[in-house]
Amino acid sequence: MKVLNKINNNLKSPMDFIYYNKKAKIIFGFGVLAFLLLLPMIINYNSRWLEVICIVTLFTISALGLNVVQGFCGLLHLGYAGFMSIGAYTAAILMRNCGMSFWIALPITILHCGLWGVILGAPTLRLTGDYFAIVTLGFAELVFLISRNWTSVTGGASGFHNVPRPHLFNYEFTRVPPTAYWYLILTILAITIYVVTRLSKSRLGRAWFAIREDEIAAKTCGINIMYYKTLSFAVSAGIAGGCGAFWSAFYNYVNWSNFNFMMSALILCIVVLGGMGSITGVILGGVLLASLNEVLREAIYKLNLPPDSRFLIYGALLVFAVRFKPEGLIPNIGVSRELKHIKPAEDHLPHEEMLHR
Repeated sequence: MKVLNKINNNLKSPMDFIYYNKKAKIIFGFGVLAFLLLLPMIINYNSRWLEVICIVTLFTISALGLNVVQGFCGLLHLGYAGFMSIGAYTAAILMRNCGMSFWIALPITILHCGLWGVILGAPTLRLTGDYFAIVTLGFAELVFLISRNWTSVTGGASGFHNVPRPHLFNYEFTRVPPTAYWYLILTILAITIYVVTRLSKSRLGRAWFAIREDEIAAKTCGINIMYYKTLSFAVSAGIAGGCGAFWSAFYNYVNWSNFNFMMSALILCIVVLGGMGSITGVILGGVLLASLNEVLREAIYKLNLPPDSRFLIYGALLVFAVRFKPEGLIPNIGVSRELKHIKPAEDHLPHEEMLHR
């Protein structure tokens, strides 16, 4: 009874009730699923709105991938767009030059980017803090320059054109309206959420959280720091590669300028604003910030302002989040405790650590 009373006293919002109540969680989940499946009909199959929603979902998946490195393992990653670029070009080359279908190119692209995550992570993950962040930023810039100048492979400055569209049972995906693409990206989102959630609750996830909380203590407990960090980097890079593959199939075109530092900064802002280490928070941050990105794009165009003006607003939001809500909109309890300097003994609920994962 004491535990139940403490739980009732700490249910400060309807979301807390959903987290604790299994039936409410199932009903809420089915409600959200039904809404997403019926979304094209709700917006009357509007091509522009569906395209925006697909891109918002894509950025949300990308943020979930970055959250594996930054939220679970505590590593600052500034070059996430570099792996998306590798994934986009890999899928485009496999589909156009090698004649592979999207369904074969997608898993190969994910494995290829995961391998690049291991290649980059193995020698650099011994670095910590700002030094590691600088290395990831340098890697992204290196990918950026190679994709712009390796004309024979990537198409150079003009980009990679005529990427084939996905086919499913003789049905070709189209963007007018992009209904098929919506159900494809929705499926990828569901798979990503399932995989990331299972990882966070597994032995692997617990090792990542231990490294994030205290690397020295984790090493003392027998956790192989380099092994688990490299795995987190590979998983994150694989998710980024899958997002890049969808990008190339969706637009039928890949250009080096799409995967610049500003894209990495936007995905980083999503993770920080939503809540580092919190899967629910990152999803919410992705929906809000990626939607804001598209709204600002239209508003800035109508106001005849420079296209990059929207990044000033992202910077202001990031400063605001760090100052007033450093743990994010829906925080991971471990990160929140660390930022507020709360000791574990001061927690009120016995299983609070798993509340927002």
